[in-house]
Amino acid sequence: MAYADTRFATRRRALSAKLSGMRIDEMLVTNLLHVRFLSGFSGSNAALVLAKDLTASICTDGRYITQIAEEVPDIPAIIDRPSAEALLRRIEGPRRVGFEADYVSVAELENLQEACNEDVTLVPVTGVIEDIRLIKDTTERIRLVETAEIAVEAFEGLLANGEVAIGRSEREIAADLEHRMRILGAERPSFDTIVASGENSAKPHHSAGDRILRRGDLVTIDFGAHARGFNSDMTRTLVMGEADEFSREIYDIVLRAQLAGVDAATPGTSLIDVDAACRDVIDEAGYGEYFVHSTGHGIGLEVHERPYASKVGEGELKEHMTLTIEPGIYVPGRGGVRIEDTLLITQGPARIITPLSKELHVV
Repeated sequence: MAYADTRFATRRRALSAKLSGMRIDEMLVTNLLHVRFLSGFSGSNAALVLAKDLTASICTDGRYITQIAEEVPDIPAIIDRPSAEALLRRIEGPRRVGFEADYVSVAELENLQEACNEDVTLVPVTGVIEDIRLIKDTTERIRLVETAEIAVEAFEGLLANGEVAIGRSEREIAADLEHRMRILGAERPSFDTIVASGENSAKPHHSAGDRILRRGDLVTIDFGAHARGFNSDMTRTLVMGEADEFSREIYDIVLRAQLAGVDAATPGTSLIDVDAACRDVIDEAGYGEYFVHSTGHGIGLEVHERPYASKVGEGELKEHMTLTIEPGIYVPGRGGVRIEDTLLITQGPARIITPLSKELHVV
């Protein structure tokens, strides 16, 4: 017998409370990440309707009859498709039904409107579930730590086994790292692994190509694991054979900036100030023009989610949020350095859940 996980009911209660204050009678949820967040269902096709009185219905298709019974024992399931339209056809008005405007195309909205009874009004809603997702509950925090541990162990194994080596290609190293993460329990990488060597390390989002690692190269490796619905994200930069003066200089600056950002990431600190803590170190060292992205982002069901630490970041940090701290310097034609950790925000110093050494590692 399957038993309901109370955390999903807790999240639905939080959403229901928000709906009551918005004059929304029911909420149609079509973003699959949010369906999973509110119900536990992990299939590739589903929609959910939640009323402000906490009654709910979920719909999927015939491929998932067994799975939805196992994963969502506490919500009546409808087997039909298209799922969202099937749920709307069952709503009798007069009702104001919210829909996730950020995830519905114009064509999809037309289909939803056609499925509604004439006294049902669709109301665009944005950011409501994302607001709930900002603060990670106990289970989410445990899952995030477990997922980060997979990536950390995989990277440690990669280095210990000598798989980052002169003469190997970026692509080979990325494949080895992703293989290790899967063996350790990841369902997949959380994003395409970045292995950026030599001049490619000056490209913040270089992927992993055929370039062969050479002596003196800076090598930036940005990677993460995806497991049980959650993601991890971290970056380390290595140097092959020997580090020249330029490599040591920019590595030291980025490390100081990253440590300043970690220290700044406490409850009540504005996200703009967290970004500034990193950016000021790099600016003062004369490399400000080469720090070309924001300082960090939240991580959870998505690799990049709120909050965002940047020059225009909105709001402030709160306990149990997540945040990456990932300053970088990227000098075209010469190379670059990025150092990234994922943090859990606590009442004291932030907890680093990607606890790999950040000293310059010469391979």
